[in-house]
Amino acid sequence: MQLAPHLHRLGNDIVASYLIDLPEGITLIDAGLPGHWKDLQHELSAIGRPLSDVRGLVLTHGDSDHIGFAERLRRETGVPVIIHTADAHRVRTGEKPRTPMGSARPLPMLGFLAYGLRKNALRTPHVASVVEVEDGAVLDLPGAPVVVGLPGHSPGSIAVHVPAVDAVFVGDALTTRHVLTGREGAQPAPFTDAPAEALASLDRLAALDASWVLPGHGAPWRGSPADIAAAVRAAA
Repeated sequence: MQLAPHLHRLGNDIVASYLIDLPEGITLIDAGLPGHWKDLQHELSAIGRPLSDVRGLVLTHGDSDHIGFAERLRRETGVPVIIHTADAHRVRTGEKPRTPMGSARPLPMLGFLAYGLRKNALRTPHVASVVEVEDGAVLDLPGAPVVVGLPGHSPGSIAVHVPAVDAVFVGDALTTRHVLTGREGAQPAPFTDAPAEALASLDRLAALDASWVLPGHGAPWRGSPADIAAAVRAAA
């Protein structure tokens, strides 16, 4: 699904990842669920680009619903999978702390689980080899993505700021649709390791300049990072 020139979404409001399509190649942000491999193939076909045009995959963090096809892409194409150093162990092993589930409603929760089953979420492979980066890194990928540390949801959660497409990709630093309650609108994401730290990290997000804020779950936000950061704080 094309959001804007050079900017595409894979998946839907339940689980989403993103594709940046530039003349010099393609950068992927997050890898959704394993079944989103077919969504990637469909989107590449729709824009007339081969898989070989993908230059890199940047993960906003290491949770299973963001790394879905990452290992397949790495294994089949040699494309680098990039993640913050603090989440490198998580993406290689799946090890993470247990967090309270919090509020939930039966139908949205079952919808999330059913969608995961359809997209092979129970068979998500860990990523055997990653390229580790730190906060502030400017990546040598199409669009020159900038890594902005937003610890809280996980230690290595990041935003990926890509001025070339006027967008910032935030993973689970926030959400616009709660996967367990179905509540829509800007709000903190569930399953967050350190909720207070995640809220504090919103100051860094608010300082960025973009017209799109793109979460891993929920509808794209058409507006400034400062506005969505304020909305998340208000919802919290």
